[in-house]
Amino acid sequence: MTDQEIEEFAAHFVDAVQRGDAEAMRACYAPDGVIWHNTNGEQSLDDNVKTLNWFVRTLPDRKYTVLRREVIPNGFMQQHILSATLPNGEAWQMDACVVVSLENGKIKRLDEYLDSAAGAKLREFGR
Repeated sequence: MTDQEIEEFAAHFVDAVQRGDAEAMRACYAPDGVIWHNTNGEQSLDDNVKTLNWFVRTLPDRKYTVLRREVIPNGFMQQHILSATLPNGEAWQMDACVVVSLENGKIKRLDEYLDSAAGAKLREFGR
């Protein structure tokens, strides 16, 4: 993939997640794609889709603000902030960074580094 194609893929992927479109997000992954989080280790694609569906229900006004995106060999790195209103009305945000490896135009591996303190605030709402 060219750098431009990787940039377009990254924008499409983030848009699918932002919209909460689980099937569009799933289509971005290779069938054997791996998702890893610093907070809980590896997650299957099915579990990742369940997480997205939970975010859509629990944080309907979520917004991803991309602070930086860099094309790297066979993928991209992105730093972003996830903002939302918690079910109790409190404003919330979480810093995150993903490192994505692509193979044949699909995500082969996604490593996501999340602010664990911000993530812990979601536990009282079922996550």
